[in-house]
Amino acid sequence: MNKEKPNIIVVGSSNTDLLTKVGRLPKLGETIIGKHFHIGFGGKGANQAVMAAKLKANVVMVTKLGNDIFGKETLKNYKSYNINTDFVYFCDDSSGVAPIFVDDSGNNFIVIVPGANWKLSIDEVHKAKELIIKADVLICQLEIPLETTIEALKIASLAGVTTILNPAPAMELPEEIYKYASIIAPNEVEASMLTNIDIDSVEDARKAAVALNKRGAKNVIITLGSKGVLTYSEGNFNVIPPIKVNAIDTTGAGDAFIGAFAYFYAKSKDILESTKFANIAAGLSVTKLGTQTSFPTLSEINNILIGL
Repeated sequence: MNKEKPNIIVVGSSNTDLLTKVGRLPKLGETIIGKHFHIGFGGKGANQAVMAAKLKANVVMVTKLGNDIFGKETLKNYKSYNINTDFVYFCDDSSGVAPIFVDDSGNNFIVIVPGANWKLSIDEVHKAKELIIKADVLICQLEIPLETTIEALKIASLAGVTTILNPAPAMELPEEIYKYASIIAPNEVEASMLTNIDIDSVEDARKAAVALNKRGAKNVIITLGSKGVLTYSEGNFNVIPPIKVNAIDTTGAGDAFIGAFAYFYAKSKDILESTKFANIAAGLSVTKLGTQTSFPTLSEINNILIGL
């Protein structure tokens, strides 16, 4: 690994986004005419890796693809961002896909078909162990088998590596996973599902953050959409307001946040400043259509950060 850059490993999913732009989201059973169709690269793991790579971090991706056109093109995409693909595996299942529908207000709904992502094994994660234990940050999500995610977090945590768990899509989690998460970073919907606390305000988010911390997560970050971002670290709360932008497409904004946070935290070890940096990255990402193609560069983020 290049020691001059933050060393980030992502163990997670790769999908191909099938994006349809519509005037409004359809009602149940309704057929509507779409405005635009686009095939792009996605998957929460892939998006977070690309965001970090766009910021010039040294990124390793551990994932599994199908032996199909989507898998081949995904591999090319990783290489185009100089992401290490030594631990990108292939199988005979289809590659993961994500049909996405986005309306004129930037709202979206997404269906994930995991495919090959569900076949990423513990043994394959162990093949990357030497790089995991030397990393600055490990990022995991929940779009691959849960036991594989837990093992990756455990390897890194026991080696003293900072681990970020983005618990998306939300699901019931075993208690042991929390102790391996240096930082758990759900959005408000995921935090609500994990804690059974309805989050309608910042105060509700504070209660959810405390609940997650009590389960074992050392630091908690909850993204709150239009209310900003809440952090809970060492008993202290902070709320960072969102930046003002013209939202066109919110798809992937949470992944932009995680990838940018991992980059800045690997350099600074500062939760609050990393959250401010990532908040800007997420805000800028919604001003363009698409996922990875909408992610900002380091200079674009710094231009906003300087003005705050």
